[in-house]
Amino acid sequence: MALIVQKYGGSSVADAEKMLSVARRVAKNRREGNEVVVVVSAPGDTTDELIAKAQQITDSPDEREMDVLLATGEQQSIALLSIALKSLGCDAISFTGPQVGIVTDDVHTKARIVRVGDSKIRSALNLGKVVIVAGFQGENKEHEITTLGRGGSDLTAVAIAAALKADVCEFYKDVDGVFTANPSMVKDAKKITFISYDEMLEMASAGAQVLNARSVEFAKNFGIKIHVRPTFNEKEGTIVMQETKAMEKVVISGVTYNKNEAKITVRGVPDRPGIASILFSKLGKAGINVDMIIQNIGEKGHSDVSFTVDKSEFKKAMKVVGEASKTLKPAGILSDEGIAKVSVVGVGMRSHSGVAANMFKALAEAGVNIEMISTSEIKISVVIDEKDVTKAVAAIHKKFNLGKKVSGVRG
Repeated sequence: MALIVQKYGGSSVADAEKMLSVARRVAKNRREGNEVVVVVSAPGDTTDELIAKAQQITDSPDEREMDVLLATGEQQSIALLSIALKSLGCDAISFTGPQVGIVTDDVHTKARIVRVGDSKIRSALNLGKVVIVAGFQGENKEHEITTLGRGGSDLTAVAIAAALKADVCEFYKDVDGVFTANPSMVKDAKKITFISYDEMLEMASAGAQVLNARSVEFAKNFGIKIHVRPTFNEKEGTIVMQETKAMEKVVISGVTYNKNEAKITVRGVPDRPGIASILFSKLGKAGINVDMIIQNIGEKGHSDVSFTVDKSEFKKAMKVVGEASKTLKPAGILSDEGIAKVSVVGVGMRSHSGVAANMFKALAEAGVNIEMISTSEIKISVVIDEKDVTKAVAAIHKKFNLGKKVSGVRG
C-alpha cells in the first residue's frame, strides 16, 4: 500500500463528466489499497472568470478581498469531487486549505507557505477516507484567507506530499507529460520520460506551464518524486527526480517560451554606484519579481537599464518606476508589452560548449532578432518579438535535434 498525493488541474475537473472521470480514477486507486489525498484546482476557467468580475468593478481590486473571492473556486471543486466519489461508493471528505492547517505569510494574492499541518489529513486517512484538499489557498497567522498565486495548487500538492512523506506526488494534466517543446507548436516534440528537478525548475521559470516553479523547488528541497501524467488515459508520463549521470549526456532537454512578459527601459540614468539599487529595491519592496536585467555601457555619464516583469505586474511596475524617476531623473521611460522569452534548458550544458552559438545561429537563420540575453548554468534565455515565437522555438528545436525521429534524445 502506498500513500499517494494526486493533483488535478482545472481542465481535469471542468465539468460534471470530467469530475466523474476523475472520481473513478481516484476510487480505483483507493480500491487497490492505496491511501489517497487529492488536491484540486478551481473548475475550468473559474479563476479567470472571478478575476474578470472583479476587474469589471475596478482595475485595482483590493488584494485581501481578491483572496476571499478566488478561494471560492477551489471550494467548488473539492465539494463536487467529494460528492462524485461518494456517489461511486467511495468514502471521501473535503477540506479547505485552512482546515488542514496550511499556514502562509501575510502577502495576499501570492503568499508563501510557512507550515503544513498533517493531523487532520492523517485522521481521515486512518478512517479509510479519500481526502480532498483545496489547492491554491491557506491562511495567515491572523486567520485571514490567502492565496498562493498562479499555479499555487501545484505547490499545495507538493507541500502536502512533503508533510505526509508521501511515496509519490502525481500531477494529472491535459497533456501526456513534459515535452521537448510545446507539442501544439512543434509537431515532432518528444515526451521526456525522466527530467531532473533543476531542469524542470528552469523550464517552469522560463514559461513551461506544465508545473509551477515553486512546486518544483519545494519538491527538490524535500526529495518528493513527481510524476506528471495524463488525466484521461493510463499512460506513464514524466518523472521529475534527482539528477543522474545519464541525464548529463543529453545537452539540451527542451525549448520553452513565455509570452507573458513585458520589458521596461529606463533611459539615461546617472552611471554611478547605487542607481540600480534605488530602482530595484523599490520594485522589490512593491513585491514585483524582476526577471531579466540588462544595463548598457555608460556613455557621457549616463546609461540605460532594461528589465522584464510579468505582464500581470506591468502596470504596478510602471507606477513604481515612475515614482523612482523622481530620484533618478532619467531621460525617459520606454515599455514594450509585445515581447516573449525563449529558453533552452539542459543539465548537459554544464559540460558541453557551443550551445549559445548554436541557439543564436538558429535564430539568425530564422530571421529572429534578439533583444536581450540571459544565462544560467543550465539555461540560456533570449527576449524576442512576440510574433516570432513560433518560428524561433521550431528553429531551435530542429537545430538541437530534439524531435521524435532523432535517436540519442532522452525519452
